[in-house]
Amino acid sequence: MSDAVKGPASYFPSIEKKYGRPVAEWKELIRSSPLTRHMELVAWLKTEHGLGHGHANALVAHTLAESRG
Repeated sequence: MSDAVKGPASYFPSIEKKYGRPVAEWKELIRSSPLTRHMELVAWLKTEHGLGHGHANALVAHTLAESRG
């Protein structure tokens, strides 16, 4: 049995390293955005903040899943 992080959170270390912001800060940006739909948020992160698709998608998926908790 592996303890490796799976799913969207597996991207978090590389996101922090590549973009220089902690994941908590990205999540706060996503939560404070007037956008609510998954792909709108992904597109916004890509165009406004220069994230790659996979990183943006992982952050949005994880944040929205937490919000629905």
